[in-house]
Amino acid sequence: MISFRNFALRRGERLLLSNVDLALHAGYRVGVIGRNGAGKSSLFAALMGEVEPDKGDIDLPGKARIASVAQETPHLPDPANDFVLSGDAAVHAAIQMEANAFANEDWEAVAEAHQKLEEVGGYDGAARAGRLLHGLGFPAEVHEKAVADFSGGWRVRLNVARALMTPSDLLLLDEPTNHLDLDAVVWLEEWLRRYDGTLLVISHDREFLDNVTTHILHLHDGTAKLYVGNYTAFERQRAEHLRQQQIAHEKEQAERAHLQSFIDRFKAKASKARQAQSRMKRLAKLAGTEAIRVERGVSIQLPAPLRLPNSLLSLRDADCGYGAEATILRNVGFGLEAGDRIGLLGVNGAGKSTLVKTLVGELSPLSGERVAHPDLRIGYFAQHTVESLVAGTSPIDHLKELSPNTATQEFRNFLGGWQFPGDRAFEVIDNFSGGEKARLALALLAWNKPNLLLLDEPTNHLDLEMREALAEALSDFDGAIVMVSHDRHLIGLVCDEYWRVHDGIVEPFDGDLDDYAAWLRSRPGSDNPKTPAPNKAPKVAPPAPVVVAPNKQKLNPHKLQKAEERVARLEGKLADCAAQLNDPAVYADAGKVADLGRQQMQLRAELDAAEADLLALYD
Repeated sequence: MISFRNFALRRGERLLLSNVDLALHAGYRVGVIGRNGAGKSSLFAALMGEVEPDKGDIDLPGKARIASVAQETPHLPDPANDFVLSGDAAVHAAIQMEANAFANEDWEAVAEAHQKLEEVGGYDGAARAGRLLHGLGFPAEVHEKAVADFSGGWRVRLNVARALMTPSDLLLLDEPTNHLDLDAVVWLEEWLRRYDGTLLVISHDREFLDNVTTHILHLHDGTAKLYVGNYTAFERQRAEHLRQQQIAHEKEQAERAHLQSFIDRFKAKASKARQAQSRMKRLAKLAGTEAIRVERGVSIQLPAPLRLPNSLLSLRDADCGYGAEATILRNVGFGLEAGDRIGLLGVNGAGKSTLVKTLVGELSPLSGERVAHPDLRIGYFAQHTVESLVAGTSPIDHLKELSPNTATQEFRNFLGGWQFPGDRAFEVIDNFSGGEKARLALALLAWNKPNLLLLDEPTNHLDLEMREALAEALSDFDGAIVMVSHDRHLIGLVCDEYWRVHDGIVEPFDGDLDDYAAWLRSRPGSDNPKTPAPNKAPKVAPPAPVVVAPNKQKLNPHKLQKAEERVARLEGKLADCAAQLNDPAVYADAGKVADLGRQQMQLRAELDAAEADLLALYD
């Protein structure tokens, strides 16, 4: 259990958190949310012992093993697989011991290394590291590639894989879905649902939080409040809490007015002096419930396109790629008209970015043709767009590069609508957060009033409020949109049509995002979501000699029926538990909510085991 007692934390002169008293029990999967600057990353630093509390204490189990994602990755010559494997220090050391023993032809040391490998479960260490790399989108051919040869975004993925490889009781993940594709996010969700330690994750992806978390820790105005349930449950509980607070405030204000009226009328009358005095005491004792302060929401607007022809852009029988020897997509027929809202789906490396670059015109079709309307104006947000912002310059400077003859006041008015008000428009971007840089990049894209938006992962670093504002702005946009995003909430709100890129073809996908996630899990080579948690690998002996397997036995209908009935029964109980947690009235009883949360976790574990038993009958 992790306990915060009268905990307070400052960064410089700013008080981030104060008077925090709460407990996180083993096995909780906690989503840590709050506005940028609320103290989320500082809280993680305190848990890791990197900063000291300004007041109070954090109590962690004495031997708790903590894993977290490193913020930087050195330019190492080590192969990616070895870098990830080194996250499990015991396994990595045993493998090195074995390699050194073989190199020195010290057979006694070799035997000792084999014994050590068996003790730490090291015989499948490389395989586990490979599965993590595969799940996070690294094709097998790059597993031996040097860490230094990967781009920044891919090194972030390597850090995530290394953290997952580390045996831990407490796992801290700060924005783990940034730089991940949708398929990698789906895989990570499955992995984290099987993680049996305590998880704290900072994320602005509400679908990810809904699918992974059992609790939400909300940091707001220096406070930290723990809610039972996922992000959707948190929103419902918080809304009800704020409603009740406002009702209590209004009731108290009415009582204050009534008491004050009596006091003003009768305090000068001797016959009523005692009653007036009593009411003055009552007035002084009122709790002072605060009114709800309406937080200023973030709002942005995409300018209307200058011209909006009906048929904007099309690819006809196009082969796309990087040369005859590197053709990625074949016979692509893809057209865009005003008002189209298309989400591109596909596993990492399938060719989504190749398709987008061909649509933009960065890549010419290897065959076939790209036909663009003369009035086509593209707004292109690529994953490297934020990195292309010029250091040492301001938002105003960037706009002047685009429109040298425009008045500065017009720039300021425009940037104010993108949350860069006043002097912020003149600040050097070097000190901007990742979210502020992403917002500036989107603003620069909007300045040119495009009629086609091609967006490749536009939400990296954007917080929940900005993502909601972007979704609203995109929904009101009159032009066409093609989007690649791992944020299912955003893509689900904006897009009304999906195209799947896979096996060298581009085709319409008949289904929603849940159907796509199911398709991902069904693909050959995908991890079985019912396998044991990878951070708790069992001890594995050296591989035994290959034995020819006997013929499979026929299915036992009686056992099969019982297994199916067990799965159905547990699914029913789980659905009933979820229905109770979806009822706002249940949150009036904190004890019942806690019991339901524990019951839900237990039922999920039992259902996983039951489904594994059912699948085993088919083997």
